[in-house]
Amino acid sequence: MGSRMALYLQDAHDLRKGLEYVRYAEEKGFEAVWQAESRLVRDAIVPMAAYAAVTEKIKVGSGVINNWTRNIGLLAATFLTLDDLAPDRIICGIGAWWDPLARNVGINRDKPLVAMRETVYVLKRLLNMEKVTFHGQFVNVDGINLDVVHGRTEPRQVPIMIGATGDQMMRMTGEIADGVVLNYCVPPDYNIKALELIDEGAKKAGRRVEDLDRPQLIVCSVDHDREKAIDTTRGLLTQYLAQQPHIAKASGVSQQIVEQIQSILGWPATYEQIQRAKYLVPDELIYRITASGTPEEARKKVQEYIQNGCTCPILYPVGGDVKLLVDTFAQA
Repeated sequence: MGSRMALYLQDAHDLRKGLEYVRYAEEKGFEAVWQAESRLVRDAIVPMAAYAAVTEKIKVGSGVINNWTRNIGLLAATFLTLDDLAPDRIICGIGAWWDPLARNVGINRDKPLVAMRETVYVLKRLLNMEKVTFHGQFVNVDGINLDVVHGRTEPRQVPIMIGATGDQMMRMTGEIADGVVLNYCVPPDYNIKALELIDEGAKKAGRRVEDLDRPQLIVCSVDHDREKAIDTTRGLLTQYLAQQPHIAKASGVSQQIVEQIQSILGWPATYEQIQRAKYLVPDELIYRITASGTPEEARKKVQEYIQNGCTCPILYPVGGDVKLLVDTFAQA
């Protein structure tokens, strides 16, 4: 098993319980904790600040925020502030968001590649403590800089990692980002093509895919009762396949299954709807695109992702005993 492990937290736990999980992961040698910001449930920044405040060495990443809802000045100031709280421990994971959620809150994700390129370019310069003037299609700033009066004025070491799924975003990530956050709910061999695309982009910037960090989200349901672990994952996949089309496409699941699930689930999906639809998710899919089962089975599956180019598994405990998952992959 690789020596790098990270924990992924979303919204299925009490916030204060999350602080306990993060401290425990740090104690057990985990390298990082990543906080999700997906549905309209939990902001990533507030938990990140809390995690940073109660730990000493574990890295804290956004996994991932979107590049549409925070203007570029606020985005840079937010990560400067987090870096003040936990110097050199903050990671900016950022993604292009997804419909229908973005559309339902009034965001038109027109030209997502251009928008992401502009965001990353200006964000890097601001965190490098430069004065920036930039006029693009989505980002327009005039002579702005991070106006630090009290505190460190040196450039901040905040890696910018793009949560890329589509082919074009993958190529661009290789070109402009410090790393890629590879998606979850995909089989390990998904990484083969993904890394080829990242390498294509990296070569444009005079580097190789090996020069980029490649952490990967992995759905990981661990329980000594194998069937209990599998059932927990089934509920999660039901929701994701219906409501996040980019994940459904990347997973390789048939469109027929997706449409059947969508015919049952509303927006947002209720617990009852998920329970009715989850039996449409086949066992084979669970085994193929997640690390679910006993601790031994989960370790074996995570190793497959590492063998296919993942540099640091970001383990998403979809339910049950989070500390058991941490113990299963403990590094210390």
